[in-house]
Amino acid sequence: MNKFGAYLKTKQFRTNLLMAIGAVFVVVLIVFFSLGFYTRHGEGIPVPLLKGLSVEKAMSILKDQGFEYKIDSVYVLDQAPGAVVEQDPDPGTNVKENRTIYLTVVTRLAPPVDLPDLEPYTYREAVATIANYGLKVGDTTYRSDIARDRVLEVRFAGQIIKPGTKIPKGSKIDLVLGNGEGASEVDIPDLVNQDLDAAKFVIKNSGLTLGTITYQGTITDSTSVMVVAQSPVKTDSVTKTSNGTRINLTVAQGKKPNVPN
Repeated sequence: MNKFGAYLKTKQFRTNLLMAIGAVFVVVLIVFFSLGFYTRHGEGIPVPLLKGLSVEKAMSILKDQGFEYKIDSVYVLDQAPGAVVEQDPDPGTNVKENRTIYLTVVTRLAPPVDLPDLEPYTYREAVATIANYGLKVGDTTYRSDIARDRVLEVRFAGQIIKPGTKIPKGSKIDLVLGNGEGASEVDIPDLVNQDLDAAKFVIKNSGLTLGTITYQGTITDSTSVMVVAQSPVKTDSVTKTSNGTRINLTVAQGKKPNVPN
């Protein structure tokens, strides 16, 4: 032990220790500079700014500068179809030649959405619902109805459309609203023994509202369903009701029409 301690104090030990430290330092420097040279650290081509350009222009720029590219599409309301809205890497990033640049482009074809049921809503409620479905409000017109600003009809491209109709996202739909100046009372229609679809038509065009539909018995043919009861019902003493009143119907399976041989 005394010999080892004496050796640690010798000039030879100090020389060997310094040589070992120097060798490790040299190896670290060689690895560092070799790695930097191998990876070409700090070298590269800056990624051009592509956001806002057309996809054709962006592809041309990338091709001229030696980049590869991949394209994904997304639908963005109020953005020009074919425009680049996202890129990865970001503009100005130094990357190596042949690096793949990922582009997100606004699709040219709007996805379809189902028209929501707007007729129970007021204009303000309908506007909020329309926006949630990615649609826009077009023209608004009014017609005589006691319910002011209530949606009476929805039109697209001049045609009346029903809830569930598929239309392109971003489309404008026109609303027909009540003006609040309709007659306060209307005649109660007699709907018993009428076909269900015909009864719905009469209710709507009478300034009334379709309420609940109760099915009586088993329905085997949905194309032949008849009204067997209604509420309110027209009587000798009660012939009118308030505009917008809900008419509840009870329906049952009707007889199939006779088909000639």
